[in-house]
Amino acid sequence: MSSEPVETDDGKTLYPVEPAANLGEGERITVNIKGREITLFNSNDEFHAVLNFCPHQGGPLCEGLLDGTLTMEDWEWTYSCDGEIVSCPWHGWEFDIKTGEHLSKSDYRVPTYDVVVRDGEVYVVE
Repeated sequence: MSSEPVETDDGKTLYPVEPAANLGEGERITVNIKGREITLFNSNDEFHAVLNFCPHQGGPLCEGLLDGTLTMEDWEWTYSCDGEIVSCPWHGWEFDIKTGEHLSKSDYRVPTYDVVVRDGEVYVVE
């Protein structure tokens, strides 16, 4: 496996993060890619990459609790998105790790990055 970035034919760069086997379900790892802290999550057997920066006050977003959320429909609460919602440890702002969207304020979102797995290595795509 390569530890150096890989250039693709379509002009993208793949940054190696971790062998997929080393990141178990529900685990995460934060890496520095081109001066940005990006956290790779293994959630529900999928990998997601999110910038480790809360747009509220700059907290380390991805160090917070990874959980689900409650939604109400027809006056009935339903738990959903298990393992897909990260809460900033500073003030509890919640973001979807798949989309980067804030759960209640659509004006706020965090950057997300595509992720690929090649030959057992997980890469963040830029």
